[in-house]
Amino acid sequence: MEKTKPAAHSKLVATLIETFGLSPAVASGVALFIVVICLLAVVWFFRSAPPRKLTISSGPAGSSFQRVAESYQKILATHGVTLRILPSAGSQANLQQLKSAKSGVDIGFVQGGPVGSDNLDDLISLGSIAYQPLWVFYRGSARINRLSELEGKRLAIGPPGSGTHGLALSLLQANGITGEPTTLLDFEASEASAALLDEKVDAIFLMGDSASNQTLRTLLRTPDVQLYNFTQADAYVRRFAYLNKMEFPEGSIDLGKDLPAQDIELVGLTVDLVAHKGLNPALSDLLIEVAQEVHGKASLLQKRGEFPAPLEHQFKISDDAQRYYKSGKSFLYRTISSFWLASLVNRILVAFLPVVIVLVPALRFFPSAYKWRVQMKLYHFYRRLLRVEKDSFGVLTREQEQALDQRLNEIEEALNKLKVPASFADQYYGLRNHIMFVRERLKKPIAKA
Repeated sequence: MEKTKPAAHSKLVATLIETFGLSPAVASGVALFIVVICLLAVVWFFRSAPPRKLTISSGPAGSSFQRVAESYQKILATHGVTLRILPSAGSQANLQQLKSAKSGVDIGFVQGGPVGSDNLDDLISLGSIAYQPLWVFYRGSARINRLSELEGKRLAIGPPGSGTHGLALSLLQANGITGEPTTLLDFEASEASAALLDEKVDAIFLMGDSASNQTLRTLLRTPDVQLYNFTQADAYVRRFAYLNKMEFPEGSIDLGKDLPAQDIELVGLTVDLVAHKGLNPALSDLLIEVAQEVHGKASLLQKRGEFPAPLEHQFKISDDAQRYYKSGKSFLYRTISSFWLASLVNRILVAFLPVVIVLVPALRFFPSAYKWRVQMKLYHFYRRLLRVEKDSFGVLTREQEQALDQRLNEIEEALNKLKVPASFADQYYGLRNHIMFVRERLKKPIAKA
């Protein structure tokens, strides 16, 4: 009859069987658990690596959004991150790109305001990065004090999809202007400014996501074209929670020519840097760092260091952004100049350090615990054997001898059923020898009662 060959086991399984006396099935399960934990750590390590390419939805060519995106692109390139700029019609178009899973857009500039509430749960804000004033220019020498005075005029309010369009409609409706006899035209910024200069429209609404600085300077220097002063700015800010009041100081454009000739009150929005919830934490920190470099300077409408800021509007500030604004960069990113090297070290620590901290002590503790458990079982047999030996001293009757022999048999039978790993073979067989020793004592001549 052929002998059955023992099943082959991996070294890890064999070690667990020999060390702990586990059955092959249990040892295989423990080995599988250890391997799965290690594989999960490896998978997390690679999947948590920051992507080297990002796509941003910016704004029309020549707009402030486009210029800011180009600044981001240059700075990110120095950190080994490629930023692809995707032009758009403006803030609302950026939001739609972010909401679309097929667009491939990772981040975008979105103005506060009436953006709606559908499908925004998957988007988060990395903070507000700037004020975005609403510029209203109109023709005529007579000063306009209220937007309601524009009723019946030809108004260019920006193309649908732009932040200008949505905000202009909201403010005009608040002043009772919803359509006829007023003509609302969906002109882009350059087309709108040209139409105002050519007297084809009476007033235009512009914002930074669509208007270039050159367009603003040209309009401010043009005779018979005036910048609307929001004298009711406080009322607008209280009615529309997403609006902010700003002051455009006298002489800001040209000190020599005193442009503008007086302080102008404006209303506008804040612009958020919006991303998907799944944005890599390391890239989140890097983008906020870039935003601080780009937006932290003083300008006509903001103080130094005022932006970026964790101002929460329509979008929840991400947990990573909150942490960054409170604590700044983590220790590794502060001490290691290379972004990618710091990321690598950080991922190694996060992925593998917990495994080492958990598995190594466990692999040291469980053998000790298991050894103690096996020894306690062997000590239990020794205690029973010591009692038998103690009871064997002196003169025994035949019945007492048989009773002690029966107790030895019970000990031996129980010991035969005990599963002991090979590492305890010396103690196991030592116990069996001691049982034989006590049994030999019982075979000595005894006095008969």
